[in-house]
Amino acid sequence: MESRAAVDDAALGREAWSVLDANWTGSATVPAPGLYPHQWNWDSTFVAIGLARWDTRRAGTELISLLAGQWGTGMVPHIVFRPVHAENYFPGPSVWCSPDHPASPNAVCTSGLTQPPLHALALWWIWRHAADRDTAVALVRRIYPMLAAQHDYLATSRDLGGGGLAAIVHPWESGMDDSPAWDAPLEALPSVHHAYRRREEPSDRHPDSRHDRYMALVLGYRDSGYDPVYLRDEHPFAVEDPMFNGIWLASCQALAELAPVAGADAGPHREAAERIRAALLERLWDDGVFRARDLRGERLSPVCTVGCFGPMLDQEMPADRVAELVRVLESARFMGAAGYPVPSCEIRAQQFDRSCYWRGPSWVNTNWLLRRAAGVHDLAGLVRVLGSATLRLVRQAGFRECFDPFDGSGRGSRDFSWSAALTLDLLADTVER
Repeated sequence: MESRAAVDDAALGREAWSVLDANWTGSATVPAPGLYPHQWNWDSTFVAIGLARWDTRRAGTELISLLAGQWGTGMVPHIVFRPVHAENYFPGPSVWCSPDHPASPNAVCTSGLTQPPLHALALWWIWRHAADRDTAVALVRRIYPMLAAQHDYLATSRDLGGGGLAAIVHPWESGMDDSPAWDAPLEALPSVHHAYRRREEPSDRHPDSRHDRYMALVLGYRDSGYDPVYLRDEHPFAVEDPMFNGIWLASCQALAELAPVAGADAGPHREAAERIRAALLERLWDDGVFRARDLRGERLSPVCTVGCFGPMLDQEMPADRVAELVRVLESARFMGAAGYPVPSCEIRAQQFDRSCYWRGPSWVNTNWLLRRAAGVHDLAGLVRVLGSATLRLVRQAGFRECFDPFDGSGRGSRDFSWSAALTLDLLADTVER
């Protein structure tokens, strides 16, 4: 049986590499063929993490190509557009109008939104696991200043609530686009008609869908000139997301460890991590989990999602809070009643939908994040379960975008890059053991 498992792992690894090679453009990895033709921020960062133990140079190239889209403000955009068929994707460059902003990069067109600041943790992961140490050190020294600027941007331009946390200003910035955590903030927006409409769509399309409101948020922010003052005073959507801020905290800790390699001072990053931790506990903790805070409605989200566990990535989170989070995670609300971890929405919630993206299905990337969180708190059993069950998902259904949490069947796009890349990282653990 042991030799059979090794053969299976080798075959799975070859299949994962085939997906990544097919989705490779020469400088970046697109999330999946067809539907996602450009470079997405969160996707490329997870790809870099997955490649870290196998190919230092390619993992570094993935981050460098993404950071070519960084704005002068420090903001790292959620999409970097590649010129081939750019306008075949909506909303494309002509919607975002990034070249009109003086802080945007000259070489590429980008969106005007960001995504979770996972990049420093990814860089640390590459540096930690690199076989090619010289390449890794050079990469850290090259990228570190860009990531320090990104963190400064979040602290100065996105603390819209004044409490020390970064606010997302669009559901797309969370990486978990249609999570029910955003339902109440979206429903509070004024009615919108046909904001999300391609030219070829009929004019009698049903008005005011969720995507109409998504586009209304984009257009309002764009028309302000991507002004941080507009975000603070007028933009109608502002949410402090526990996953986004948990990732930011973990990336502050990663920058603190990388600072000596870059010849920088680790102190400011440690202080930032302490501030974010205190703010998470004060502003988002409620009833055993961290909940998203709607700054406009001045309320915490009533629905518990996979994002509520993001602050577990903090290696210094108080042990009693970690224990409460694990209790909820392993209960029938999440892992305890599902065949596969981790449902993206609490199973007992009215909004739970096992087939609808971030409203129920399981995802390889959030499984990886929670496995990492379990690891930093020495929860060996949880690490083992999350790793083995995630590999079982991809063995059963392939490298799908997401999976049914009850029967493990695949959902969304096929040949999804972060599912393949993070499978390689999980397989590396089996090799090391």
